[in-house]
Parts: sequence; structure tokens; C-alpha cells
Amino acid sequence: MPRIHVVGGGLAGLTAAITAAESRIPVTLHEAHHTLGGRARTSDGPYLTNEGPHALYRRGPHWAWLARRGLLGPVASVPPLEGARFHFRRGGTLRRTPPLALLRLARRTAHRAPVGAGFLSWATGQVGEEGARAAAHYMGVALFHHDPGSLSAAFVQERLRRATALPPEARYPVGGWAQLVDRMASRAWNLGVRIETAVRIGPGDLSGLRREGPVIIATHLDSARTLLEDPTLTWESGRTALLDLALRTRRGDPFVISDLDAPGWIERFTAQDPGLAPTGEQLVQAQIPLVPGTPRADAVRRAEDLLDLGFPGWRSRTTWRREALASGRTGAVDRPGTTWRDRPAVDRGDGVLLAGDQVAAPGLLSEVAFNSGIEAAVLAVRLLGGTAPHTPRTAGTP
Repeated sequence: MPRIHVVGGGLAGLTAAITAAESRIPVTLHEAHHTLGGRARTSDGPYLTNEGPHALYRRGPHWAWLARRGLLGPVASVPPLEGARFHFRRGGTLRRTPPLALLRLARRTAHRAPVGAGFLSWATGQVGEEGARAAAHYMGVALFHHDPGSLSAAFVQERLRRATALPPEARYPVGGWAQLVDRMASRAWNLGVRIETAVRIGPGDLSGLRREGPVIIATHLDSARTLLEDPTLTWESGRTALLDLALRTRRGDPFVISDLDAPGWIERFTAQDPGLAPTGEQLVQAQIPLVPGTPRADAVRRAEDLLDLGFPGWRSRTTWRREALASGRTGAVDRPGTTWRDRPAVDRGDGVLLAGDQVAAPGLLSEVAFNSGIEAAVLAVRLLGGTAPHTPRTAGTP
């Protein structure tokens, strides 16, 4: 009997497996690690951290996809009483408000921003250089890139509007992203998906899988390039240093510090989900994009400078610390003259399909993984002559 194989058990792979299995076609999901989730894994232990400041955006396509299947689960919103604790570094000091020009720019619709121009040059013509540069640096949190101003104006502006929407779109799975991954895995299991963990698929294994049916490669793009032996599978991403801290609780700590002098972001995740750390402790994460070739230590020093400004006595209050570097693992970014349509195509031909957050699908952050996973599954089902729903119209289509 024909079978669809999905290689990779992150958000894209789980989405693809569920979508394909809903069409009553046998599916096998292969994951190289012992646990599912990919970059959506939540660390074990008393401090429940993720690889980056993960958030679901409630107006996005994956929010509706999860909600229809009862997979959304409890989510936390931006704390309503924390508004006064949203700080911005401007000119080396912390302030409570961003430049008015940044807010004016955020109200402009994305379709007014040209695909072929850089964001900084276009935005400077709209609101002046100071506001444009502040907006570009602010978008480091949603792009994980060291120079958002150099990217396509249409690409950045769409994300600026969604990142500054009121009320805020961002929602956080209570208990960390592992809770969402567990619900998706249970859904896949109940649909009959065969889940095989600790199984690494190599280039030589693909021909055997292809004899049974279509294969969906839902891995990091670098891994897909090696697996498919296809050097064309490349696209630009960011390089970001992550600093996770557990601090003893202090009244008055900020919820967020956004660095408008250079791309950088600090967020106190226990402000919206206290269960991420033991009682009496706060979980804080700094995310600092890095210029290629720059050592991680440079970003860590910048993060510590921000902490000095906003978290008094943080060094003596630290009970746990972890540093990491996310290189090429932070989603696709589009240069001037390109859009998501120019990224590596989902359909690679000969029954091989691609899913992940650096492929040709629209969306903000993890929405790309969801959208490409759905599209890959729909195409795989149709290749077998099955009936699959039309790929839904999704957010983020310039």
C-alpha cells in the first residue's frame, strides 16, 4: 500500500504528517533525535527554555490550523499590567516609549513598501532616518538578523506591522513549546502515523522510501541540502546569540527591553507564564543578532550591557545561566528584489517535497514551517491520487 514518508519531526514535519494522515493515507514520520519538536523543543529541568523567543501569532494561519484541531491548548498573552515595563534603549539610556516616527511607520500598510528596495532607505523616505533606523533595529526580534535595514522593504514592513499590532498578536504556549509538540504528536499518533525516533535517514535511504510513495523532507535547509545532495538548496538566514538566565525575583523587573541602538531583545518569559521557572525565580532570555564572523562573546557582552540597564543586580541574582548560538536556524530573510516565492520550492520533483522555515511559503517566523508542511502534504496526497483540501490562503503574501 502506498505510504508517505516525512523526514524530520519538528513543526513542519508534524504539520505535514497530520495533514497527510487526515486524508487516510499511511504516513511514517522519521526523526533523528530521541524526541520530537526540532527547534520547538523545550529544555528539561526546572527552567523551561526554548531556542529563541518563540510565539504564536493569533492572526496567523497556523493559529487557525491548530485551533480547528483542538491542538492550541492554553496560551498566555502579553501581560496587560506589564505595559509600563516595556522599555527601549535609545541613545544608550532606557526609555518607556519608542520614537513616534517608529509608530507612524508601523501603521503603514505592507503593500506600500517596495519589494526591490532596502527597508532602511525606503523607511527613511517615509519617516526620516532616526525613526527608520529604530524600526529596523526593533525588527531584530522577529528576523534574528544583524541588519534588518538591508532586507527587502516589503518583507520587513509586513513583519513590523504584525509585531507592533494592538492588541498584541503574540501568544505563548503555557508550559513551553514542548506542550504544543506533545499535542501535535498525540494527534499524529491517533491518526495512525507511524513515528520512528532516533532514526537518521541518509541519502542512500531515500530511494527505498521513494519506492513506497512521496517523501517530505522537513529538516533544516542545510540538512536537506546534504540529504538530497542538492547544492541549490540555500537561502539566507540570521545568526543570533542566545543568553538564558534564571534570576531571583525582584519587583519592578521589565517585561521586555528592545534595543533600538542596535538589533537586540531581552524578554522575561515568566511575566506571562510563571510556571517556566521555580517559585521565586524569573526566566529571562536575551537574543542578540551577530554579524557573520563575529564571536559570540561580543553579543553576550551587549546582552550584559542591556541587563545592566534594566535588571539591577542581575549578576548577584543569577541562579542559572546558559549561552547558545543559533546560526542559520532562525528562518528565512528576503533581500531586496526577492520574496518567499524565490526561496527553494516545496515541490522538488520525482515525488520529493520540501518543508521548513526557509522554503517557498509565506508567513511570519514559524508560520512558514506550518504553511510549507501543509502544502507539501497536500501535494503528496495528490501524487497518490488521494483527496486533499486546497492549500488555505495564508498570511504574508506580498
